[in-house]
Amino acid sequence: MLNRLTDSTPSITVRSMRLLARVGSLRAVVAVTVGFIALNMILVVLGNVTDYGTNEAFVQHVLAMDTTFGEGLKWRAITSPAVVTIVYVAIIVWEAISAVLLTAGTIAYLRDKEDSARRFASAGLLMVVALFLGGFITVGGEWFAMWQSKDWNGISAALRMVTIAGFALILVHLSPRRATP
Repeated sequence: MLNRLTDSTPSITVRSMRLLARVGSLRAVVAVTVGFIALNMILVVLGNVTDYGTNEAFVQHVLAMDTTFGEGLKWRAITSPAVVTIVYVAIIVWEAISAVLLTAGTIAYLRDKEDSARRFASAGLLMVVALFLGGFITVGGEWFAMWQSKDWNGISAALRMVTIAGFALILVHLSPRRATP
């Protein structure tokens, strides 16, 4: 359609069409997707810091396995308050780093710095996948049998994050690569 625009086409239409073409581009889609995941991670960190006790209780109950029904796995339980604190603070730090990387990736996409954007976004998204797939679904869900708990089961929320981040990773790596000078 843009090729059919001529000098006789009103310039406002040409500019509008070019703007729409940029807004609808894969780079714009990736920037918006990564940006919203960055915002989500910022809000997750904010929630974990401002509602520390509630969210620490989640980690404490998952590690303690005190609401699971399988007795054969209880030897895996961790009840040390120090370990709970270390694990919870490590989760928050991991989330904060991923939020920073995703924000940097979004800004780089908006500034048309494709290579930097891809690296930052990929690193941040990989951290999200590692945390929610590796940490929550694999370690929390299977090792600490979180799937057995009716009260402290975060598998569906973790799966949602893995799906969203995985989809975004695909988008990031579908976007065209530019030759670096």
